[in-house]
Amino acid sequence: MAYRLSLIIIALWAGALWATGISAYVLFDTLQDKQLAGSIAGKLFNVVTYIGLPSAFYLLIHRLLQYGTSALKQSFFWAVFFMLLLVLAGHFGIQPLLENFKTQAMPADVMQSVFADRFKNWHGVASVAYILECLLAVVMVLKAR
Repeated sequence: MAYRLSLIIIALWAGALWATGISAYVLFDTLQDKQLAGSIAGKLFNVVTYIGLPSAFYLLIHRLLQYGTSALKQSFFWAVFFMLLLVLAGHFGIQPLLENFKTQAMPADVMQSVFADRFKNWHGVASVAYILECLLAVVMVLKAR
């Protein structure tokens, strides 16, 4: 049963990552109001974070219990571990910085403020981290067994 649950968690987490990335692209491409698109995308990324955190912990613990220390030699383990680090860095490091830039820019749009360059740079870092997480999800899916 624990193995089947791990497969469901892998599918949920990877699917949420990929669907949210595509949804964010569609939001920014479709909506005229980029602030609204960013707000909706931010909420979606938060949901993915709340899926990713418990998923990573479950998958790592399950893998360690199943394989013992030999789990440390598996690409699955390290893909999930680095995905967890990216989730933590994004949620506790990058996202608070982006929110701080938005708050300091109020009532103006952050992109029309003196914080625009810093926001763009950190948003780029967040995007690269998200893409890396999505690529690691491919490894996680392929190495699940």
